Amino acid sequence: MQNYPESAARLVEELAQAAEKSPETAVAFQGAPGAYSHQAAQEMAAGAPTLPCLSFADAIDAVREGRAGRAIIPIENSLHGRVADIHFLLPESGLSIVAEHFVRVRHSLLAMPGATLSDVKVAISHPQALGQCRKRLREWGISPVASFDTAASAAKVADDGDKSVAAVASQLAGQLYGLTPLAEGIEDEAHNTTRFVSLAREPMMPDAGQPAMTSLLFEVRSVPAALYKALGGFATNGVNLTKLESYMRDGQFQAAEFYVDIVGSPGDSHVERALEELKYHTKWVRMLGTYAQARPR
Repeated sequence: MQNYPESAARLVEELAQAAEKSPETAVAFQGAPGAYSHQAAQEMAAGAPTLPCLSFADAIDAVREGRAGRAIIPIENSLHGRVADIHFLLPESGLSIVAEHFVRVRHSLLAMPGATLSDVKVAISHPQALGQCRKRLREWGISPVASFDTAASAAKVADDGDKSVAAVASQLAGQLYGLTPLAEGIEDEAHNTTRFVSLAREPMMPDAGQPAMTSLLFEVRSVPAALYKALGGFATNGVNLTKLESYMRDGQFQAAEFYVDIVGSPGDSHVERALEELKYHTKWVRMLGTYAQARPR
């Protein structure tokens, strides 16, 4: 996304001015105002100023440069898996994961005031959002047209004023751009949920006794059974892995890097033992953050 539609740009300017007055409490997010990341920011930090950014990298830079105290980044969706390249962005950012949050993604069909469902011929939105509402749009005979952002699509509908075009976006986007929800909860799957993480310049350990998660990266050695040996310490010490993803960096197609979420904190003795064994069998380990669980694992 290179720029925002006119109505979104006006809101961006207003939000940016508010964030500039209190950067230490501001929360940066990627997307136009009304994006699901904006919703996550409002839910995680009620009342705090929010700072819209064009890209995930821009949101991270806002925190690094002190223009925001935190950034909210989506990392996985229950339907589409990984969302952001967190494994590339985080190590280079120097930021730490300090919290997580889950947003139940409820899509609305948003149209100009006075429009009816029979008026709408086209729905615009991000390709993932359109794919998540494929069945309902087909039932209504509405053609999906891909755009770069859910909330920006809502802003474009408001700017263009065409009753035959609707947007698939959040209820928040409809409220911000003065659109009418012709239907709500139009996603095909009821479990559609996105997990977000909050990033800050300094780590923030959860309170003692609070159920915690720890995220980390590591690179295995290029030897047989490297991953088996690296993960063995988690099994023998009873540490639960809730996420394990592999990546290749620099196009070498050799030893893989892995992103891992585990239940627990480095302060737990069984987690410490597992991490010591992990370090023995890998080239390097980078801790991305320890934070309180937003949902029981």
